[in-house]
Amino acid sequence: MQNKLLITIAVIIFAAALLAKSFFYVVNEREQAVVTKFGEFKRAATTAGLHFKVPIIEDIRFFDKRILEWDGNPTQVPTLEKRYIWVDAFARWRIEDPLMFYQTLGNETLAHGKLDDVINSAVRNKISNQKLIETVRNTNREMLMKIDIEGERSQELTAVELGRAKLQQRIIEEASTSATKFGIEIVDIRIKRLNYVEQVRTRVYDRMIEERLRVAEKYRSEGEGEMMRIQGERENDEKRILSEAYRTSQEIKGKADAEAINIYADAYSNDPEFYSFLKTLDSYKENLGAKSTVILSTESEYFKYLNPEIMMSE
Repeated sequence: MQNKLLITIAVIIFAAALLAKSFFYVVNEREQAVVTKFGEFKRAATTAGLHFKVPIIEDIRFFDKRILEWDGNPTQVPTLEKRYIWVDAFARWRIEDPLMFYQTLGNETLAHGKLDDVINSAVRNKISNQKLIETVRNTNREMLMKIDIEGERSQELTAVELGRAKLQQRIIEEASTSATKFGIEIVDIRIKRLNYVEQVRTRVYDRMIEERLRVAEKYRSEGEGEMMRIQGERENDEKRILSEAYRTSQEIKGKADAEAINIYADAYSNDPEFYSFLKTLDSYKENLGAKSTVILSTESEYFKYLNPEIMMSE
């Protein structure tokens, strides 16, 4: 009897738990919910916590509350100057009104398809009404490296009036106007990459290569000019140094010759005969060798130092 009572109590508790679960549902911090009654939309639950529902007749649909990603495919867009470019953009969005979102779209898959139309349309409308320079630059700050842009010289670039940041903001505003109808809030849209179409891109690359080659040739020319200047300075310095060295050497030689002449003059004035004797001996040493033959007159002054008799008589 006691066992039957315990079993009955357990069954009642279990049934009560199931019944209580059917009366309540939980929404966590990452979610929001839509409550429908027989297919009719009743209310939305956007705050986290425990919520009440009528069992059986009310149904719950959960949607993500977080910021979601959208990454579209590159779109070919003509600019105001009729230059065709590829625009690759990405966006961040969230479900702002879950009830409207469920009524119009129902799930995230259909939402991504709708965002493709909404965002790509806004990107195309805004970029096609602006010049290419507006999609590339934000300010008129001077560029460190200047190259030719297709059909436009770098030194002739038009001034930026709007800029890329403001252009992106206008794209967000237009896309948000359309997305609001589906309960979607566009948090941000950014241009990830811009590029010319293949035909134009090839011409741009060729111009970039030509520009870089021209700059390289300019640097080579400047380098050769600098090399010639340095070589000219080196040659001038070399000639100047040699000239100064030659002048200095000639001055030293002149002083030495003058001093030698003074010494010779002093020596000659002290003993002219002895000086003549020494100079003659030096002459013999330079002009008379072991195999030399000299024919001299006995009266020659040059012969007298070779004749012992003359030497002894003197």
